[in-house]
Amino acid sequence: MTPEASDFTISHDAKVIDALRQLNELSGHGNTVFALDEAGRVVGSISDGDLRRSLISGHTLDTRLTEVMHRDFRSIHIGDTLTDVKELLARRITLLPELNADGTLARVLDLNNYRAILPVDAVLMAGGRGERLRPLTLTTPKPLLAVGDRAIIDYNIALMARYGIRNISVTTNYLASQIERHFSEPVCGIDVKCVREPRRLGTAGSLTLVKEWANDVVLLMNSDLLTTIDLGEMYRCHISSKADMTMATIPYVVSVPYAIIRSRHNRVTGLEEKPTYNYLANAGIYMLNRRMIELIPEGEFFDAPDLMLKAIAQGLKVSHYAINGLWLDIGSPHDFAQAQELMKQHSLMNF
Repeated sequence: MTPEASDFTISHDAKVIDALRQLNELSGHGNTVFALDEAGRVVGSISDGDLRRSLISGHTLDTRLTEVMHRDFRSIHIGDTLTDVKELLARRITLLPELNADGTLARVLDLNNYRAILPVDAVLMAGGRGERLRPLTLTTPKPLLAVGDRAIIDYNIALMARYGIRNISVTTNYLASQIERHFSEPVCGIDVKCVREPRRLGTAGSLTLVKEWANDVVLLMNSDLLTTIDLGEMYRCHISSKADMTMATIPYVVSVPYAIIRSRHNRVTGLEEKPTYNYLANAGIYMLNRRMIELIPEGEFFDAPDLMLKAIAQGLKVSHYAINGLWLDIGSPHDFAQAQELMKQHSLMNF
């Protein structure tokens, strides 16, 4: 059974022996408990190593935890950003308390399960008909098609969970009731909210239907992607560039198998033998400041590229972030077969 946050707390007036017993009960789930004062605020941390060192230094099993706990423990508050957890793990900090504004405990994060903690809301677009994948999508919406041992969309929920994103909405239209049933139970420990479009509103139009926001940055993403994108790095790029909207991109190479002429009017000025052109293509993943949603007309079909072009026209800053990792858009039977083969050969999506 997965421990609750309260399982990691203990009164600061408790004794060393009490903390030892509690850590023994948590064996396999963590090696730290957090001391609470009379108001329920976290005031210290105690690890099993702290307790061993206290006994070696002369403290007894009856010593109060106020004498041995760390008061300068590492914590974050709700809404804080932790773009990379590797530094903390290197210092053997595996459990991190997330605190409410008043210092009380909201939850305990096992950093082994995270790559970052991002103050980001997410919206997954799952309303498409998946027509190129028929007949598979005649009775099953494309996001629920199984790749390996889980639905396509669940890989993306797992990816977001690894980056501490918990306020996730899924916009639905085609076969919406199936997706709603799928998310009637938590996925990766997250209660995913479904928002049904009254009609197709495009890849950005449905953002106007989401009413519950917790953060000022929104991740908008196609639900039929398989990707190992580093969302922490994309967030850093979005914030450091002071962008209003950041588009994830993938390299797209066009190789021409013929010699291409250069000309002026009808006069040949040169020849390029079998040239290769490199482009950056839209990956269907965006980060945008929440105020950008105000640019989207309500009730109208409006795609994410439309939002990007409208932002540029109004002088807002649109940046791009190049994905370094796996990206696969499952849009055709060939793509679907490729995704299945990837799952057989690799554990790339083992979040």
